[in-house]
Amino acid sequence: MATFIVLEDPSSSFRVVFLLMKSINRRSFAIQSSMAAGSLLIPPHLFGQSGKHKHPICAFVKFLQGMSFEELAATIKRLGFDGIEGTVRPGGHVPPERVEEDLPKLMQALRTHDVDMTIMASGINRADDPLSEKTLRLASKLGVKRYRMSYYKYDLKKSVIDQIANFKSMAKELAALNRELGMQAIYQNHAGDRYLGGTIWDLRELLKGIPREHMAVGFDIRHAKAEAGMSWPVYWNVIQPHVGAVYVKDFRWEEGKLVNVPLGDGWVNDRFFTPERLNGFEGPISLHVEYLQRAGLEPNTNALEKDLATLRHWIKSS
Repeated sequence: MATFIVLEDPSSSFRVVFLLMKSINRRSFAIQSSMAAGSLLIPPHLFGQSGKHKHPICAFVKFLQGMSFEELAATIKRLGFDGIEGTVRPGGHVPPERVEEDLPKLMQALRTHDVDMTIMASGINRADDPLSEKTLRLASKLGVKRYRMSYYKYDLKKSVIDQIANFKSMAKELAALNRELGMQAIYQNHAGDRYLGGTIWDLRELLKGIPREHMAVGFDIRHAKAEAGMSWPVYWNVIQPHVGAVYVKDFRWEEGKLVNVPLGDGWVNDRFFTPERLNGFEGPISLHVEYLQRAGLEPNTNALEKDLATLRHWIKSS
């Protein structure tokens, strides 16, 4: 019987991992320990407390909904993702009215191929909707730990400050339900004047006093750069204590309009993925391909594969 042992020196930048046989004696233990220390050094920022990768990468599968659950799971596994951000929402792969029939089937297909439902993209932003509650309770039973919320949107003919107070009350009630279910809601910042969270500061106010394990931010670097330009590091600094996931996609400006582009072809680059920044964040990274829209399954699949290679290179180089 073999056991993997992890040793970490607080003064060192590495963890030591080695194989210990059950029958090993003290002398050979010391010898094998020293050999392992010199042969297998793994940077600790790549691992969480359990020894697994701290930043699993999932694919947002909005434009792969034409696949069956089985085809989707097999494709995501082949591409090398750790999981999916699956669409369980109106117009999604699993519409809310079919959640009891279809969500167990999707989860079974994912498990068959060792793929996680890393984040469940939902249309949920309040706790007092019976269908939303039913969806969350079932998802929790099936092992879903995170779900992306729907947005809170402003009516700019009314006081934004008053609306934030109303949205905060809704968020607290939803966070209480999440606490009961052992789930975490993810609120994605989105560029635009109608979205709460577009400017980040209002999102910080919304989440003040709500534990991150019950409701967190999905920090979207594309939308942050679109809103803040060169000041996007300020947005990260302001909201980082609340971040539970990172969203990655790219864009550029063309004639005053935002145009989605392949990762690395626009304003989003490896500057975000520094060791200092990633070491302050524990959670998944969700990769979005938005530049092909409904071009078809094969082009979107190929784009996910290409952008994943770019993303992994950025993270590896950090």
